[in-house]
Amino acid sequence: MTDLVEPKQVDIVYETQEPVRYEVEGSVAWITMNRPQFNNAQNGQMTYALDDAFNRAVQDDNVRAIVLAGEGKHFSAGHDIGTPGRDLHHEFDKRLMFPPHTNKPGAELLYTREQEQYLGMCRRWRDISKPTIAMVQGACVAGGLMLAWVCDLIVASEDAFFQDPVNPLMGIPGVEYFAHAYELPPRVAKEFLLLGERMPAARAYSFGMVNKVVPRDQLREATAAWANKLAGQGRLGNWLTKQSVNHVEELRGKRAAMDAVYHMHHFAHAQNDIVTGNSIAGVSGTSAAAANKKDAGEG
Repeated sequence: MTDLVEPKQVDIVYETQEPVRYEVEGSVAWITMNRPQFNNAQNGQMTYALDDAFNRAVQDDNVRAIVLAGEGKHFSAGHDIGTPGRDLHHEFDKRLMFPPHTNKPGAELLYTREQEQYLGMCRRWRDISKPTIAMVQGACVAGGLMLAWVCDLIVASEDAFFQDPVNPLMGIPGVEYFAHAYELPPRVAKEFLLLGERMPAARAYSFGMVNKVVPRDQLREATAAWANKLAGQGRLGNWLTKQSVNHVEELRGKRAAMDAVYHMHHFAHAQNDIVTGNSIAGVSGTSAAAANKKDAGEG
């Protein structure tokens, strides 16, 4: 078993110092992931920038609604598992009072890091006081699902697809923010996780995971229309309404379920480390993309 979850990447190369763009149009904050050359793969730099952007929107009384978007062809290809900017071993200023992780041996490194950057931050973003809309085009894969699912509404383009392939690729039961069985009916959630196949936007809409599907060239207009409508409504009413539905989800066991599956997720990471010497079973960004294209019949 390795003492770290994978060889330490010493030379982290960030291709941009602005992995997230923040703009305000009227009373709507537009938060845009900005790593299009890597299909908006989420490294630590981006995750903390997203947290800063959401906090900025919450603290601005003039902002009444928030849109989360991805620059380029795809919303998000998920967690960064292979770009020059992969920063697994880089420490950031903690937001949720977790201890440093980069100096921890074995499974403790990932367990600590992902509590902060994935599960913890996603829960923070889900519970912010202002209505949020995910504007999804192209791929919304694995870690991308977490970002879309924390939003109150999802507007998707007709070419969008949703996918969690981490079980077929890595033997891990879904991404860290395990909302699958709440976003989808149980048997469909099992199909989604066991097979790891792409779910087109139209099918996601049929299960209620997506609120609206529009042509790609109408995506921003349709999203802006809903965001502006929400921004024109009462601030407190919007907050209480989203709190009401979120509370019902908690009464149905959502948080407890996520906590349980988070531990299963990290048991799988540890098993991979023991068997393969790598917490993600040696899967790279390139190999994952190739397998995904093959399964989708693209080559």
